[in-house]
Amino acid sequence: MEISINTPALLFPAISLLLLAYGNRFIALANLVRKLHDEYITGHKSKILLQQIKSLRKRINLIRYMQGLGVFSFLSCVACMYSIYKDWGKPAEYIFALSLLSLLTSLVISLVEIIQSTNAIELELSDIEELEKSNFFRDLIPDDNEKKES
Repeated sequence: MEISINTPALLFPAISLLLLAYGNRFIALANLVRKLHDEYITGHKSKILLQQIKSLRKRINLIRYMQGLGVFSFLSCVACMYSIYKDWGKPAEYIFALSLLSLLTSLVISLVEIIQSTNAIELELSDIEELEKSNFFRDLIPDDNEKKES
């Protein structure tokens, strides 16, 4: 496989946007941690609050790994471009492969973090609503009682 200097350069905008999105997720979580910390300090120590804090700790660690692997992927792209510039063909291919694997791992961890995030939202909703848990199919096809009410 022959790669040109443009090949790793194509990943620059994608990685930059991912790092921006990861940073935004981190900022949102940091604000939520501050809010929950204030609640905890003021004495609102419920079981749900402690579960939320535990979930946030996991999610922050996942975002740290996502960001680290994204930055490593970015650095690998730069190293790949330098290797191509120096006409080191084989090392450039390996470095580019490493960059892609790092990016892939970052995206998989992002998926895990999204799942954690939805679980945290479900935890919050379980504290608020006392209705029966919604089901994907139930949301798509309302039952007869819901049709009669509308």
